[in-house]
Amino acid sequence: MATETAVDVVMPQMGVSVSEGTITKWLKREGEHVEADEPLLEISTDKVDTEVPSPASGTVTQILVQEGETVAVGTKLGRIGGGGGAPAAPAPEPPPPTAAPQPEPAPAAEAPPPPAPAPEPTPVQQPSGNGAFVSPVVARIASEHGIDPGQVPGTGRGGRVTKQDILAFVEQGAPEAAPEAQPAPATPAAPQPPPAPTVQPAEAQPGETLEPVSAMRRGIAEHMRRSVDTAAHVTSAIEVDMSRIVAARDTLKKEYQAAYGVNPTYLAFVAMAAVETLKDYPYVNGELRGDSIVTRNFVNLGIAVELAEGKGLIVPVIRNAETLNLLGIAKAIADLAARARDKKLLPDDVQGGTFTITNPGGYGTFHGTPVINQPQSAILGTYALVKRPWVVTDENGNDAIAIKPIMNITLTYDHRLVDGAYAGRFLRDLRERLESWEGSGE
Repeated sequence: MATETAVDVVMPQMGVSVSEGTITKWLKREGEHVEADEPLLEISTDKVDTEVPSPASGTVTQILVQEGETVAVGTKLGRIGGGGGAPAAPAPEPPPPTAAPQPEPAPAAEAPPPPAPAPEPTPVQQPSGNGAFVSPVVARIASEHGIDPGQVPGTGRGGRVTKQDILAFVEQGAPEAAPEAQPAPATPAAPQPPPAPTVQPAEAQPGETLEPVSAMRRGIAEHMRRSVDTAAHVTSAIEVDMSRIVAARDTLKKEYQAAYGVNPTYLAFVAMAAVETLKDYPYVNGELRGDSIVTRNFVNLGIAVELAEGKGLIVPVIRNAETLNLLGIAKAIADLAARARDKKLLPDDVQGGTFTITNPGGYGTFHGTPVINQPQSAILGTYALVKRPWVVTDENGNDAIAIKPIMNITLTYDHRLVDGAYAGRFLRDLRERLESWEGSGE
């Protein structure tokens, strides 16, 4: 049933560590009808892109935050129901101005007292130097870097300064000059303000197309840069004869698809073997935390998933993967990949991982050096399964050349915690599990 009373749409709390989100797309416009739980808009955080369902059925009467704007959790984004169009919400505002209609005879003899300097109000949204209001997130960033928001060119609605604008301004290096200009007020003369830096917005050259950096892409960039700056990255590789895995998969594929609707991919076999091997190599599943080494008796397995059209990379987590059999891992991988691409994941789905697998081999690549997913200590890369000539030795010790399905597997590890020999033994044991695979894995 349609909502007659107004229902506010607010920026949801998407996870414990998520404090803000960016509106990427409104799926409904003002004046359009929406059903309860129907997708209403898409938002992006530094962790996930997701859809926000409508909290009620009714007409979208107001859209208060436009696409591309970043606001804090709890911010009112729009309104459903309440009758009328978007501007028709002045009911609470008439009372304050009603003091002026009835003039009273004022004592004209008295001269007005000299005006006292009125303290500036501190609204929830801070005004920038050009009179436009900025969000609390922008105000906080500006305060941390000593920036006057009025110096920042705004690209939001009405010239409003968005989070992307203030971060781009910070990256120019200009904010550092602001605090140093403060010591001058010791002299009676007013200090000369530093010349406002001219931040040139990016301009497309002929043949180029510009698009804004999404919150997810910015988060990926910061996370990858921090990982490279933090961990001592080393990559070791190993070649695996996957003949037994190919045979096991051929046996299980029809059964799994018919009974469970699940395709047992090669990734599922490698994931299960890796989880088993991690039990003997706790440092590969551990992390450096300050002056301590953290090891675990569980594996929260992250699976790197590419979003549509290369718009981002996300690593949802299979919790307690050590408790799952092959079918359970195959189901979990399929479920996470589908929810990631359909924007159904929540930030909590991508947190708490202890070890990650990335699978670029699906596109034919045969080798790589992945970046560690901080604060983890290692990441496993699986690559294309390629038929290659391979030297085999028979029971009599005679060598021969055979055609074998070979997969390269890499382990990138933090050399601060994991030594090369330790990583090598992990890969050796992983290969042994895959090459000697027996049974169904259930």
